[in-house]
Amino acid sequence: MKIVVLDGFTLNPGDLSWDELKSLGDCDIYDRTSLEEVVQRAADAEIVLTNKAPVTRESILALPKLKYIGVLATGHNIVDVAAARERNIPVANVPTYGTKSVAQHTFALLLELAHHVGHHVQTVRDGRWTKSADFCYWDYPLLELDGLTMGIVGYGRIGKAVAELAAAFGMKVLATSATPKHAPTNIQFTDLATLFRQTDVISLHCPLTPQTKNMATRNDWV
Repeated sequence: MKIVVLDGFTLNPGDLSWDELKSLGDCDIYDRTSLEEVVQRAADAEIVLTNKAPVTRESILALPKLKYIGVLATGHNIVDVAAARERNIPVANVPTYGTKSVAQHTFALLLELAHHVGHHVQTVRDGRWTKSADFCYWDYPLLELDGLTMGIVGYGRIGKAVAELAAAFGMKVLATSATPKHAPTNIQFTDLATLFRQTDVISLHCPLTPQTKNMATRNDWV
């Protein structure tokens, strides 16, 4: 079995081992692969694993031995799924690998917006606080999240994890989802227009589709 990893560096920059994958068959691992290099590198592959390297219709049709495409990430928009389906090639992703870390990063960004921690750390090191006439020192308003309302667009695994963190911070949560969901009583489901009008913070956890494209820049929410 021939396995080709098109862009393995983001998964394993050197601190992990590919030995288990290599034990499954003949395995070629590339750090990065451009669109133009996909067909050449995967010419004999039965299995192609990719993270962000695109696997287009043209590539799929040009790889006669291909039997499986694995996306080593949550989204699969980099693969022409329709072309793969036409050839009965399964396409798989890893839907849960980053749920907690993405939710955590969401709040890292939110806390930076609320407190500008990076800026204040640097200016304290620069001596701004010691030169301040007052004991308290800040350049930006410091916002408490407790009592604010967070809007979550897309209540999937990540949206749910973000909602749990929001509740832990004392935030109210409004959410919207393309499919019906069961949620705790502290989460209220509503329509997009209401969510955009009634929330202090909005976090998008939805795929990019024609329906969601430019969602945040529409001017009819207010």
